[in-house]
Amino acid sequence: MKISQVCCIGAGYVGGPTMAVIAHECPDIFVYVVDDDKEKIKAWNSQNLNDLPIYEPGLKKIIKKTRNKNLIFSTDTDKAILDSQIIFLAVNTPTKLKGQGKGFAADLTNIENCAKRIARISKSNKIVVEKSTLPVRTAEKIKEVLKSKNKKIKFEVLSNPEFLAEGTAIEDLYKSDRVLIGGENSPSGKEAIEKLVNIYKRWIPEKKILRTNVWSSELSKLASNAMLAQRISSINSLSALCEQTGASISELSKAVGLDKRIGSEFLSTSVGFGGSCFQKDILNLVYLCKVYGLKEVAEFWHQVVKINDYQKKRFTKQILKTFGNSVVGIEILILGWAYKKNTNDSRESASIYVSTDLLEKGAILSIYDPMVKKERIKLDLKMVLEKRKNDKPQVKKNTQ
Repeated sequence: MKISQVCCIGAGYVGGPTMAVIAHECPDIFVYVVDDDKEKIKAWNSQNLNDLPIYEPGLKKIIKKTRNKNLIFSTDTDKAILDSQIIFLAVNTPTKLKGQGKGFAADLTNIENCAKRIARISKSNKIVVEKSTLPVRTAEKIKEVLKSKNKKIKFEVLSNPEFLAEGTAIEDLYKSDRVLIGGENSPSGKEAIEKLVNIYKRWIPEKKILRTNVWSSELSKLASNAMLAQRISSINSLSALCEQTGASISELSKAVGLDKRIGSEFLSTSVGFGGSCFQKDILNLVYLCKVYGLKEVAEFWHQVVKINDYQKKRFTKQILKTFGNSVVGIEILILGWAYKKNTNDSRESASIYVSTDLLEKGAILSIYDPMVKKERIKLDLKMVLEKRKNDKPQVKKNTQ
């Protein structure tokens, strides 16, 4: 099977930048990025590169060189599936809001729908690649769906998790610590792995490309995010102790970080981690541990999320304390809405939760972020306020 065309279902923070780099480094491969969201595709195709749906340093330059040459953004998902030899899945896998695993497990509805669509459309053999962060053994489920819906076509399912940090995604794609490709230990599985390896080898040294079994690859993404988030929660928990004892958290961070066994990365105190990955992935890991009967392990990782929530609430309490425990009618300026610098992504940003707390306490807020649109800020606040309202226990009046 010669790889002449690939497609990515999902034009978000993973699919867009990743496919742009593949198109840039593989000019002989035609790359489709498809999504059912017409407005998102329209933004990707905007003549004004400042209107791209995602901001990443270096992304506009790559899009300018490749778009409408060998990189196409489209809503014609069926055609892209039909013509491609490799299909990447980069769709959203949010935390389940209902049913078994509610509040912890990943909702795989979008992944399963993609698998059904691929099976229905395909008329030739396909390599399906997981890019979304997924629980271990999801590839098995994808393959079951593909085989049950189309017995005539040979499907190989690979796990190729992304390890991108928003704000440095393009740099991360070019200078990856590692590229992980997991597949089945069969002749056809190994062949599929090498097809994907040959794409990444165009710009990634092969020594950085790790071939694993599919389960190890899937779990590695969850484990990496959990370990990074754990460091953030650890230093944030120590910041509370520093404030009580008179120690300096910045001096503590520097002293601890100089230990070569620990290192200095992710040891800066903050209001808490945000973004689409850390909390979702840790909760997913907690659920997996519970499913396999590892109660103590589940509790260990759940505490990382609990400390993160504690840090955000503690920050709000510090503000209230400064104003004598009342902010009614007080104007407060919030500088920064995205969850980190050099991105316009505000998902799970600590700013949302701190701002919501202050609004509920009667504060008047002025919010500014040069990368986040006013409409996005309003929507973020509305969603959290409505969720809190719905989560409040309903008190029934005694009619007797």
